[in-house]
Amino acid sequence: MKQRSFDYFPYLLLAPAVLLSVLIVAWPFVETFRLSFTNATMGPNVRFVGLLNYKKMFDDGFLQVIARTFVWMAVSVSLKMLLGLLGAVLLNAAVPGRTLARLLVMPPWIVPIAISAFIWSWLYNGQYGMISGVAQNLGILAGPFEFLAFRNSAFMAAIVVDVWVGIPLVSLYLLAAMQSVPSDLHEAAWTDGAGRFYRFRRITLPLIAPSIATISLLSAIWTFNSFEIIWILTEGGPRDATTTMIIDTYKSAISRFKFGEGSARAVMIVLFLAIFSLAYFLLLRRITASKENS
Repeated sequence: MKQRSFDYFPYLLLAPAVLLSVLIVAWPFVETFRLSFTNATMGPNVRFVGLLNYKKMFDDGFLQVIARTFVWMAVSVSLKMLLGLLGAVLLNAAVPGRTLARLLVMPPWIVPIAISAFIWSWLYNGQYGMISGVAQNLGILAGPFEFLAFRNSAFMAAIVVDVWVGIPLVSLYLLAAMQSVPSDLHEAAWTDGAGRFYRFRRITLPLIAPSIATISLLSAIWTFNSFEIIWILTEGGPRDATTTMIIDTYKSAISRFKFGEGSARAVMIVLFLAIFSLAYFLLLRRITASKENS
């Protein structure tokens, strides 16, 4: 029996993608990991310093930055998922003008994030911003209020913008998942007298649960690494109130030209995201297994 020769053609087709992944992902990460153990700056004298950058990072109050980042991610992603799910339900409803509503929900996601952030910074301005002006006319505020000038209000203002940008993608993603649910299940439940909320809770939600898990994980990663919104609105201020891990990394590596310290912070970001993603998938697998056994 003639032995079949090894087929190299599929590997040749995959080679460009693998090479591109190595060049734009693997090599930069390896180089960042190497720099994290050096005192690299703008100067030519680069030497190995071991774990000094990591030690110095935590001595500089990095734990507060980590906590702030996870609060930022948790609040923003929770609001995106809740409002995005509500938006998907409304967009899926059989009402006149549904197609137009689906088109109108797109602009926050289509408009470049930088432009959206600049527009919101004007809205938040206490002197000529619309939000402060409307609040004064309604009697909510006694005078101009600078939303981006105070720690708590700046943090919440940045979250509002991040949620506003992220809701359309979540809504459309979950809308597509809802439309994939077989209509026969809803019709059978409706025939048996099941109400709208019962059908949504017992049929729609369980079937779109994998989609909810996927988009929530992606949203968490994007929110964790959100840079443009915070930087344009506050640049991490006031008094570091909106400084997340990605902002702190940028300040160290780019603003202060401490590439070694910035690389150490970047490695920590990758580590945290890897641990978070692994824990998320393990939890999702356990929940799925418990549902199958019940």
